[in-house]
Amino acid sequence: MAVGESKMENGNFEPVVLRAGGEAAVEVCPYGAQVTSWRTQDGQERLFLSRTAEFRAGAAIRGGVPIIFPQFAGLGALPKHGFARIASWQLIDTDNEAGNSVRFRLTDTAATQMQWQNRFVAEYLITLGLDALRLRLSVHNPGDVAFGFTAALHTYLYVSDISHVSVSGLQGLQYSDSAAGGVERVESNDLLRIAGEVDRIYFDSRRSISVMQPEQHTLLCSIEGFTDTVIWNPGPEKAATLGDLEPDGYRHMLCVEAAAIGRPIVLQPGSSWTGVQHLQVV
Repeated sequence: MAVGESKMENGNFEPVVLRAGGEAAVEVCPYGAQVTSWRTQDGQERLFLSRTAEFRAGAAIRGGVPIIFPQFAGLGALPKHGFARIASWQLIDTDNEAGNSVRFRLTDTAATQMQWQNRFVAEYLITLGLDALRLRLSVHNPGDVAFGFTAALHTYLYVSDISHVSVSGLQGLQYSDSAAGGVERVESNDLLRIAGEVDRIYFDSRRSISVMQPEQHTLLCSIEGFTDTVIWNPGPEKAATLGDLEPDGYRHMLCVEAAAIGRPIVLQPGSSWTGVQHLQVV
């Protein structure tokens, strides 16, 4: 484990770098506690980061793993996806018994209280393996009033060509089709293929989901604590409207997001919740 040199030399945008065997490494930016790069031991990059992503205060970083908290999308009164992804998280430690891990913390401030009047402590633990990445988000309520929230780890996976990707593990699940105005359907396909815009919240998806590409390793995505999975690709038309996504960038990304949306998490005073996303190349 080592702290590496930054590609982004601007205060809280300087990443912490963890290393494991071979060329396995992960880069985490304190701004948003956002993972911006994950390479497995063969040196292959497993996350998508837009070449035109913005690294500036107040802007979300397009790619990697943004943390969505305390509100998913526009499902509430807060700005889209809440404030955690554009907040500066505190680096707590880079040494614990799990090894090759880094921990960040975010607590309520006067700025967050102006948007969301709740006391909270959020911690984010990133653990790197040779061919695996474990992301653990925990939220604690230290106050004397209960609160509810929705959350997600908005994971952008790198793919060679989205038209050749297939996703298994979703068949039979109920989903909300956000690209079709939120109509609810049941997934009938054993393999989901991406054609055009896909924006779906799959409910009660507590099973492993496989992302497969021709002549490449399969990537397994599993969750604990989280109950839902979001599958998103903007497709060519919507991608063209995103100023921080390079031309044809949509062809090289697929978001497979661990989420808690369908049933918001409610924390009583003194209680905590933990959600985990585990990514493994097999």
